[in-house]
Amino acid sequence: MAVKNLTFEERKRTWLEISTIDEAQFDANWKFQSERQSGVPQPGDIAPDFELELLDKDLKRVGKTVQLSALKGTPVALMFGSYT
Repeated sequence: MAVKNLTFEERKRTWLEISTIDEAQFDANWKFQSERQSGVPQPGDIAPDFELELLDKDLKRVGKTVQLSALKGTPVALMFGSYT
C-alpha cells in the first residue's frame, strides 16, 4: 500500500481534526518546537561538550563524573533510551 506524502497544511488539518487543541495552540506549539529544533545538533556536527555521572554495574551513582571533551580521540558510543 502506497503512503501519500501529505503537505504541511494537510498534516495540520488532519491533526486538528483528531486533536483537542485549536489552531492557535497548534501554531504556538509548532513555532516553539521549530525554534527549539534549530538548536539541535545535526548529523556531522561536532558534539556539544557535556558531563555525566558514572554508575557502577548495579546502576548506582559512584560520585564521579566524566566529561565528553576528556575523551577526545577515544571512540565514544552514546545510547539514548528510557530506563523507567
